[in-house]
Amino acid sequence: MSIISLFVNASLVVQAVMLLLLAASIASWVVIFQRGMALSRAKQAYAAFEKRFWSGVDLNHLYRELPTDEESTPGASGVFRAGFREYSRLKPKSSNADAVMDGVQRSMRVTLSREEERLNVHLPFLATVSSVSPYVGLFGTVWGIMGSFQALGTAQQATLTTVAPWIAEALVATAMGLFAAIPAVIFYNRLASRADQLLGRYEDFAEELHSILHRNLHGRGSNDA
Repeated sequence: MSIISLFVNASLVVQAVMLLLLAASIASWVVIFQRGMALSRAKQAYAAFEKRFWSGVDLNHLYRELPTDEESTPGASGVFRAGFREYSRLKPKSSNADAVMDGVQRSMRVTLSREEERLNVHLPFLATVSSVSPYVGLFGTVWGIMGSFQALGTAQQATLTTVAPWIAEALVATAMGLFAAIPAVIFYNRLASRADQLLGRYEDFAEELHSILHRNLHGRGSNDA
């Protein structure tokens, strides 16, 4: 008895449960591959920008190298663009160094918040699949067992042949629930950890940039800015 035949011969409710779990599993794998590649690209982009930033390049020149739109400057480059833009805007207008640095910090904080959303996009879907799928599968299991008891009640003689199809489809629903949930919970934890690590690197870069601009503003650093 194959899984396909079990699906074809299952009740409509169990069929709906199986289709729902199959769709959730496929969608979760799409999210896993998409977010995995996106985080890998973000990590590579951060490494490349960090190397460029610490190469001794003039910060004004580095700022002019970056695209003007936010979508083209994700990650650390976006944090730098936001912070340095605010620094360049406020420095000629204000003699209060603390006000200038507060503006820089606020601008970078907003960008970091956007980057956090960007890094964690679609990850809540994996969390939902991992937590809900076992219960959806359990619902299909309970429905299948109920069908087996109904079959026993109407049968003149209780045999394994009478209840086997119902029990089988119930167990398949359970298995499909676990099949959808286990990869989702594993990769959710893995991808969320990678996103947190990358966000931590962005925050460290923001602190370093804040220190550099603060020293430059007080005339104790380099003349890059």
